[in-house]
Amino acid sequence: MIAEQNEELLVGLDDIDWASLDHAYGSADDVPRQLRQVCGDDEAASEDAWRHLFSNIFHQGTRYAASPYAVPFLSRIAIAGPQPTRPTALLMLTRLAVDWHDEYDLPGGIDTVAWRAAAAEFTPEKMVAWYDEELAVEEDPDKRQTLEEVRAYCAAGGLIDSRASALPSYDAVRAELPALFCLLKDPDPEIRTRTAYLLAWFPEDGAHIVPELLAQLDREDDARATATALVAAGLVGDDALVDRFRPWLAAPDPLVQWGAATALARLVTVGPDTSSGDDALVAQVLTVLMGAAAAPMSVLGVDFNDGNLRGYAARSLAPLAVHAPDAILSVIVNAFGGLPDHETRAAITEALTAALTGAFPSAADQTGVPFIDLGAGRQHILRFVAEHGPWGQYGTPIEHRLRELGLPDNQPALCAYTQTVVDTSSVWNSKTEGQP
Repeated sequence: MIAEQNEELLVGLDDIDWASLDHAYGSADDVPRQLRQVCGDDEAASEDAWRHLFSNIFHQGTRYAASPYAVPFLSRIAIAGPQPTRPTALLMLTRLAVDWHDEYDLPGGIDTVAWRAAAAEFTPEKMVAWYDEELAVEEDPDKRQTLEEVRAYCAAGGLIDSRASALPSYDAVRAELPALFCLLKDPDPEIRTRTAYLLAWFPEDGAHIVPELLAQLDREDDARATATALVAAGLVGDDALVDRFRPWLAAPDPLVQWGAATALARLVTVGPDTSSGDDALVAQVLTVLMGAAAAPMSVLGVDFNDGNLRGYAARSLAPLAVHAPDAILSVIVNAFGGLPDHETRAAITEALTAALTGAFPSAADQTGVPFIDLGAGRQHILRFVAEHGPWGQYGTPIEHRLRELGLPDNQPALCAYTQTVVDTSSVWNSKTEGQP
């Protein structure tokens, strides 16, 4: 039963035609009951309602027509709901804005401008027109039926692009941010930490978010909340924060040092040339991150990279690899478990591709440039990639990046260019790992 004082959290709930909205399992007419249950005094029923809500309106990362309508109520619950429900409400708001796949964009942060541009290409109106063109020439009855079904879905306002379908929920959460800023002063450090983590995913609002996070840092006494606020500000801020964050590298708590180094690693690599800058600062950042990447440091309550701070440190090191490639590249590989399985191999590929981008930030055409003229750091990175790859993966991300740079884009050619002799028993590629 919902407590009387919690009824105000759900004012307007019954004014929404939930039955006309869909979620993962059909009509969303069960969402009001679940929202009431999470505000009730039955703890078991509340936990069960949360499970159903996550499954219904955030099913395996997909958002639905009903998802953005739940956001204002979740925001109220986060601010003034029963204490056990508030951290969960913040987590659900975060997941309705960005799913766990968006963390693959770390350490750079999300690019909402690109999201919106991609979503604009897949509006229901444009998709209906596209399906009409396909139907005009398709003669196969089965294919026509499929096209007609999807066209009808789009004609009814359905969104088939994942980014387009996620943006309404993202923007609904974005609209609630001013109301949620107060939670950075909440007495509960878990609430402060979860709020800072939520704010990390709204770069378009960085001008408003950063001052709030800086004010939090001035008064914060919890290491997890401090580290999270540092990383969040680094993700939505710019290099004007560098001098402000530099002193945190000497904080007594290793977690806070990690947060400062993670933020600074991004801030010093967002400019056009990541190979220049404050050498002393870069050296400090590298020291902290290499220490974090060399040893397990999963901390309960720090949500970035699913709490895997060692992996996040390795991701942050990659764009800086040109500064100390001998040390950094081996640390990156070891942080992901050495010779990789399918999942960790993908993470290493991402990190080494980022290392290439950090070494060649301008993406200037290197075609015809003698290897000896590239400089020691760039030479070492290319030799490492030539020897280890990973080569032959789906999507060929390393090959694609090399091609963009005007460098040899296959292993034999890159080995010849870098004068690298490969021990094929140590090469991570699709053949040695049994991947297609």
